[in-house]
Amino acid sequence: MTEPETLTIDVGGFATRVWRAGSGHKLGWFAGFGGLPRWMPFLDELAKTRTVIVPSLPGFPGGDRGHSVLDTHLDWLVAVRDILDKSGLLGADLAGSSVGASLALEAAALWPDSVRKLAVIAPFGLFDDKNPPTDPWAQRGDDVPGLMCADPEIWKAMKAAPEGANSIEWPIEQVRANEAAARIFWPLGNTRIEKRLRLIKAPTLLLWGEKDAIMPRAYAETFAKGIAGPTTIKVVEDAGHLAELDKPAEVAAAILGFTG
Repeated sequence: MTEPETLTIDVGGFATRVWRAGSGHKLGWFAGFGGLPRWMPFLDELAKTRTVIVPSLPGFPGGDRGHSVLDTHLDWLVAVRDILDKSGLLGADLAGSSVGASLALEAAALWPDSVRKLAVIAPFGLFDDKNPPTDPWAQRGDDVPGLMCADPEIWKAMKAAPEGANSIEWPIEQVRANEAAARIFWPLGNTRIEKRLRLIKAPTLLLWGEKDAIMPRAYAETFAKGIAGPTTIKVVEDAGHLAELDKPAEVAAAILGFTG
């Protein structure tokens, strides 16, 4: 796999990692539940034709303890705007998965000029009590891999400590990522994002894993109906909630084909 360039930006007083790889027009990526403890094949696929810029979110791997000073949803959105600015992503295409997808949608709603085209995978943010999402924070640890990926071994491999990693810090970083996501989406992943979807003018691709065990597929239609700009829905076969992990080539091809 590619060894990306690693840069550092300041977000809310915390050093925050930004990965950069490839060449071509910029494409930003916000990771999903659990963040990115390591570079992954999906990002290599994107970097074949685009300059891929991957900022860490506060509290996620690479984001230090930045979530600890973000007390409200508005705090998180301001941090996202700061990240886009300092990572050189204002006006670029933006993609994200799960947790990161929700924040990408929020950025496109609140700062329309900051996003050219948008591609999101199974975003958090909606809640229908007749068809609720699965609460990932209420699950046994052994059950989480199977909820995130159609192939649980892919999730386990991403989260496994690499040789030579700090044996104490690595698991703390993974737990911190779960805490950071909970701070954004408590309770039940509901941010009432449906009230802001009408502000999104950017052409938007909505990707959904066929076997997503977290976010009901019906939510794709809800997002599509709420977004003001043109939308396209695509289901990724044999993929779970984090479809980019299960099917890196297929998901990357869909995003690259859509963003041009």
